[in-house]
Amino acid sequence: MELQFRLGQPCDFPRLENLVIDAFEPITYFKRLDEKYGPLGGKDWRQRWQLRMQKVFETQQILVGELEGEIVAYGSGTYDPDTRQCLVDLLAVDGRYQGRGFGRAMLHAMIRHFQRQGAEFVYLECLTTNDVGNSLYRAEGFEDVACLIRWFKKIE
Repeated sequence: MELQFRLGQPCDFPRLENLVIDAFEPITYFKRLDEKYGPLGGKDWRQRWQLRMQKVFETQQILVGELEGEIVAYGSGTYDPDTRQCLVDLLAVDGRYQGRGFGRAMLHAMIRHFQRQGAEFVYLECLTTNDVGNSLYRAEGFEDVACLIRWFKKIE
């Protein structure tokens, strides 16, 4: 079956938050920070992701992918009309539906969504340890143009 895509609505946000956090749990560096430093500011990795998701819901465009009326995929990002580029910030697929091509379909839906707004370029970021994501982006013709190292230190 094919996914059906639509804009996310505020009533979807609790489900989407859980979907994204659960999908990112195996790869998020937030957990490594907790292992080394403990909860940051008294907030564990999951709470910090919840805060991140609140900001995403306030500032980004949200698409959902549904299968038979159930939300199974998520995408969010922004579009900059001045540079005609869009950022695909987060892509996630419910763990029960991974491995069926829904991540690729969600990526395509996000790109089409931003193309309708005038986007000519798309960029995204992916952790080097996210083999599945990096394989998808390579296969979709994305080029590696820069690498980022996230440095972290406790201030004494």
